[in-house]
Amino acid sequence: MFGFTAASIQCAFVDIAADLHVSVQRASYLVSLFIAILGGAPLFWRPLSHTYGRRPVFLLSIIGTLAGNIGCAVSHSFATMALCRAIAAFFISPAGSLGGAVVSELFFRRERGRYMGVWMMMVMLGVPISPLIFGFVAQRVGYRWIYWILAMANAAHLIVYFLFGAETRYDAETASLRPRRVGFWRSLLDFHQISPQRPRLIDFVQPFKFSMSACVALASAAHAMIFLWASIMVSLETPQIFPEKFNLNTQQVGMQNIAIVIGTLLGEQLGGFASDKWMLYRERRIAKQPQAEFRLWLSYPGFALSICGVVVYLVQLGKASNKWNVTPLIGSGIASAGNQIVSAVLVTYAIDCYPLEASSVSVFVNFVRQTWGFIGPFWFPQMIEKIGFNNSAIVASVMMLAVSVLPTVLLQFKGYSWRPQSKVAAYG
Repeated sequence: MFGFTAASIQCAFVDIAADLHVSVQRASYLVSLFIAILGGAPLFWRPLSHTYGRRPVFLLSIIGTLAGNIGCAVSHSFATMALCRAIAAFFISPAGSLGGAVVSELFFRRERGRYMGVWMMMVMLGVPISPLIFGFVAQRVGYRWIYWILAMANAAHLIVYFLFGAETRYDAETASLRPRRVGFWRSLLDFHQISPQRPRLIDFVQPFKFSMSACVALASAAHAMIFLWASIMVSLETPQIFPEKFNLNTQQVGMQNIAIVIGTLLGEQLGGFASDKWMLYRERRIAKQPQAEFRLWLSYPGFALSICGVVVYLVQLGKASNKWNVTPLIGSGIASAGNQIVSAVLVTYAIDCYPLEASSVSVFVNFVRQTWGFIGPFWFPQMIEKIGFNNSAIVASVMMLAVSVLPTVLLQFKGYSWRPQSKVAAYG
């Protein structure tokens, strides 16, 4: 629901703009605002989840998101709707930022790439699937029903997670003090302090220490730049450009996301499952644990696909007449495959470097990714308008090459000497 909620109204920018009497670009800021808060809010939630556990934080998250979506549904001004979107974003943010920590807590290191890839795939798939579904909703019963349906989904999610969601946070110091067996119904209300240390003020900014870690900082920047162009740009420019250029309605705009869904599913096969096989192959060949940097070899096909896909998307949009054609969507599908590969590989690598601090690493990676994603929509339309689609493709390619590809090459050969060496930190 993290990406699903954020992208839910992308297909309805034109309808929202008409209803709230704002421009289409300003209507898109409802998504930009959501993205920005998704980046910063986890700094608040991480210390709480560390002390009191993941389950109570996730339950509170669902309740707050439910309230925010109801508020959006009954808002009749842009400012009020923006406020309610901000509330929903604040409360749903733990789902995206703490996911990496939950994966790290549930699975062995040798399985981390596969399941980190699955988690990233679900986050990425929420972005295209949401407008694909809600395009039909907005076209037939109005865009406000998007919010009502989200609220209903939150209510159902709350019930299911309350009954079946288990705590994944474990602390050896307090585990011995808890009873070994607790009845099912009693366990549902068994909220307790997991960590003996209460949150301190410094804990809320602790993830920023990874800005001084070259391995995590460079991997986060490389991941964020690919995410900015191959996901955010494609996802937000399509609902702004396609209705005007091809005269598409809300439902048709939502259907353009099918290409992104296909690309993301295909990309996961290399970014997640294959990366674990790649590491296992290396381990068997050298008869010892491979360096975490060996996983980075699989990021280069992702970089190539991302750059190629973004170029195809922009160039073909520039060439297109007023009649719809599929070629820009081929580019968006290719870019999405690359984005999924890069995301799974680089996020897994960052956590592999500091596995005992997985939650902090996840929050830092999320902060960098969402902050860059927030900035993009404010200048993408102006860039395309002033320099055109072809030159925009050049700008995108240069930025991805400079911020993603080259730093990853540097990590490939220097990362091992930059990160702390321990048996726990190695791939196993």
